Amino acid sequence: MSLRIAPPSGNPSQTSNLTTRQAGSITAARPSKGAPSAPGLPDTLRNKLTLPATAHASSTNASGDIPSSTHPLEARLLAWRATQDAMKMEGLRRAYGIAEPVRRGMELKIVRDGTFRPAVLGGVRGGNVHEDILMLGGRDTEVQWEDIYQGDDLREPPTFHDEMEKRLKMDF
Repeated sequence: MSLRIAPPSGNPSQTSNLTTRQAGSITAARPSKGAPSAPGLPDTLRNKLTLPATAHASSTNASGDIPSSTHPLEARLLAWRATQDAMKMEGLRRAYGIAEPVRRGMELKIVRDGTFRPAVLGGVRGGNVHEDILMLGGRDTEVQWEDIYQGDDLREPPTFHDEMEKRLKMDF
């Protein structure tokens, strides 16, 4: 593992919504991804550029916790955080041996798997303070967008019994 400071960019440096097709000897610009009425504008519904559903929400900004965006800057920031975490773990491995990163990974997995707070009591809205403390870099002092705006403020939370049945796989 190298000590890469910045993640490699996986995004193209330039894009175009127009392509040229050759019909015989005539070359005309035809929209490939654009809307029929506006060829220069991308059509989101035809290209299915939607955000996938989130696995679960928490106050940390791990790549599995928030939806992956089609915006290159957000993807780059997620890759930056993952690269920084990998670099810190590599530094711990070089300084203390393999036991330290393994121990931290096990503690993080125990905290992620063992924490359950029903939605009636605030659920994931309260965040996982234990996970934030264990994350390298001390993310317990950060306030993310998802900590304040969950997006489901108008939705009624499930009852405690419904949530327990789902958690214990009793919802037949």
